[in-house]
Amino acid sequence: MASTTPEKHVYSVWALPPDDVAPRLKKLMEGLRAEFTGPYFDPHITVVGAITLTPEDALNKFETASKAVKAYEAKVERVATGTFFYQCVFLLINPTPQVVEASANCCGHFGYNSSTPYMPHLSILYADLSDEDKKKAQEKASILDESITSLSFPVTRLALYKTDTEDKTLKSWEKIAECTLQPN
Repeated sequence: MASTTPEKHVYSVWALPPDDVAPRLKKLMEGLRAEFTGPYFDPHITVVGAITLTPEDALNKFETASKAVKAYEAKVERVATGTFFYQCVFLLINPTPQVVEASANCCGHFGYNSSTPYMPHLSILYADLSDEDKKKAQEKASILDESITSLSFPVTRLALYKTDTEDKTLKSWEKIAECTLQPN
């Protein structure tokens, strides 16, 4: 008798900005997309990068991990650019012990091993741009929101997203679950 292997998908865990901060970030992201194009996505700080799991396993790991993480503060250091589509232009988040610990804790629960050290960031534009255009987008972000580099906000919610990294339209991306973190 043939056994059926449960279908696996790619998942990520995101820290979500509070409801009073999200509109400001969305406006900034919208302004950049208007000039440089790129897909729409919800503002978030990636806590666990893309990992392939069954839906049940992903949900169980998410629930366990989120119980082990306390709310924490995220502070923007600067607007920066990266070297690939999903890190085109982003807000670099200060890697405080709480920020790094939240990711390490969740990654441990998910069995996620990154090949690079954790760099907390909140992407504001996904795109394949030349270095020159990335620099323009970086400058534009600072013009669109002059005080963005002094932004600080509490992270009180985590979300589990299905994130097929092959889908650069992001149309298949969807929120699977969300949890509120315990106060610190």
